[in-house]
Amino acid sequence: MPINKQEKEEMLQMLKEKMGSSQLIILAEYKGLDVAAMTKLRRKLRGAGSEIKVAKNTITKLAAREMGLEEINPHLEGPVALTFGYEDPVTSAKALSDFAKEYKQLAIKTGILEGRLIDAGGIMDLANLPSREVLLAKALGGMQSPMYGFAGTLQGLLRNFVYVLDAVREKKSEQAAG
Repeated sequence: MPINKQEKEEMLQMLKEKMGSSQLIILAEYKGLDVAAMTKLRRKLRGAGSEIKVAKNTITKLAAREMGLEEINPHLEGPVALTFGYEDPVTSAKALSDFAKEYKQLAIKTGILEGRLIDAGGIMDLANLPSREVLLAKALGGMQSPMYGFAGTLQGLLRNFVYVLDAVREKKSEQAAG
């Protein structure tokens, strides 16, 4: 169904806005997905701080060129959906990757992570990373571990010092009594 010039301009502006505010953009071919599956995908992505949009490839190419992301243009062939990840790129990639494993009609083609083109394998690698929260927890645990060790060492030194002082006190009291 053809769209008029104003609708094309609105779509162009919308795509440029989404491309500019996304940390991750994933291009996926969605040939054969029915409405129910696409609705399920939209819901899953929304929970991951992402959204998926389908636009005409010519308008998407124009938006990509205007945003300096023309590396994706060769991949805009056939029915292509764009996933925009606004929050955690790992969570967005994981949600789309999990869906692609469940629904074989969805094939991840390429993506842009913070302005750099990455291939489908890179997106799968990104999806296999632990989430941001898990990575932060591991980093915090790694920082706390030496502190606990240091605190334990100090505690041991203080305990030994108290034992020495107690031994000296006992020795002096024995000398004073004897």
